[in-house]
Amino acid sequence: MEQNISGSEIEQLIQLLSRLPGLGPRSARRAVLHLIKKKQSLMQPLSSALERALEKVTICPICNNIDSCSPCSICNNERKKISKVLIVVEDVGDLWALERAGIGHVLYHVLGGVLSPLDGIGPDDLFIDNLINRAADFDEIVLAVNATIEGQTTAHYIADKLSDIDIKITRLAHGVPVGGELDYLDEGTLTQALKARSNFD
Repeated sequence: MEQNISGSEIEQLIQLLSRLPGLGPRSARRAVLHLIKKKQSLMQPLSSALERALEKVTICPICNNIDSCSPCSICNNERKKISKVLIVVEDVGDLWALERAGIGHVLYHVLGGVLSPLDGIGPDDLFIDNLINRAADFDEIVLAVNATIEGQTTAHYIADKLSDIDIKITRLAHGVPVGGELDYLDEGTLTQALKARSNFD
C-alpha cells in the first residue's frame, strides 16, 4: 500500500488531477509538484481562472457548446448566424476541432454523446429533439459523428428522424487520411476508402 508522503491538501490535489483524461497518479503528482514550484506565476493564476470559469462557464441553449456567454460566441457570430449549414457533432471537443480547422461560416449542434444501449444511453439522453427542432432552418445537415458503431448508429437514427423534412443530409468522408500510407491502414478504413472513391480531378 502506497504511503502518503505529503500533506492532505497536496494529496487531494493529486487525486483530483489524476481524474483528468490522460493523467494518472504519477502524471498528476508531477503536475502538482510543478504547480507548487511555480506557486506565484502558475498556481495562483490557475486557481483564479478556475474560480472565474466556475462562475461564468455555461452551456449554450441553442447548440450546447460550452462558453462564458449565452448564447455562445459561435451562435452570436453575425456572419455565422446566416449560415444554412448545420454540422452535428458528438461532443464539444469535436466542435472546437472543426473550428480550429477554419471550415468557414457554419453553425453547430452538439449531441452530448452517441446512442449506446449497452451503456444505457438512449435518444432521450442526447440533444436530438433540439436538433430536430432546429433542422428546418437549414439547407444541409452534416452528420460529423465518429466512424464508430455507436456513431454510425446515431447518424442513421438522426437521418431517419429528419427524413420527413426537405433537407440535404450529408456526412464526413471516411477513408485514407492525408499523408496516410496504405500499408499502415486497417482493413475497415481501406474498404471504406474504396467505397467512397471519387473522380480524379
